[in-house]
Amino acid sequence: MKNLRLILARAEKGISQTELAKRVDVTRQTICLIEAGRYNPTLALCLRICRALDKTLNDIFWEEDPHDL
Repeated sequence: MKNLRLILARAEKGISQTELAKRVDVTRQTICLIEAGRYNPTLALCLRICRALDKTLNDIFWEEDPHDL
């Protein structure tokens, strides 16, 4: 499942996958895979991404339980 919240947060900041990757010290391909939902990042990487985007872990990485909706 795509991480649309990450894609939107990055778009809000106006930065590319490449720029985010540089800020968090990973490759652009890693950011692409995270956004595509094909890579599960470590907690440390999640925190770096959140800091780079001025977001919280809940804002970007918390998965909603469909039963809570």
